[in-house]
Amino acid sequence: MDRIDQKIISELSRDSSLTSEQLGARVGLSTSAAHRRVKALETAGIILGYRALLSPEARGNPATIFVQVTLADQRRATMLAFEEALARTGQINEAYLLSGESDYLLKVQVAEGDSYERVHRDVLSALPGVQRLVTQMTLRTLRTGE
Repeated sequence: MDRIDQKIISELSRDSSLTSEQLGARVGLSTSAAHRRVKALETAGIILGYRALLSPEARGNPATIFVQVTLADQRRATMLAFEEALARTGQINEAYLLSGESDYLLKVQVAEGDSYERVHRDVLSALPGVQRLVTQMTLRTLRTGE
């Protein structure tokens, strides 16, 4: 990656809906050169995809909940079973393997009118190897990485 590729990535991370013409003008390339560079970055796996950022209203005004998960043990089989089951679960927005007191941190969003109690009982508690769940509900979002 050179300086121009880094500029392209920077511009697309701010606004992925830029046309090749707009992107080229911002980074000093022709439309076709900007298009070729973006395609090359996609092919190389540097740009993994694009997404739309939806308003909370469009997502059903979800409540954001963070859940610390402690497994019964840290054997490879236990962690693998947990992670495979987690991958099949649609209610989990983000998941992180941690060092420290808990094994995982999950970000769960529950749409307005849905019940976190149901997700806790039917989804999270049913994941293999779970020994303990510690839930923290957010009051207000101050800043996101989006």
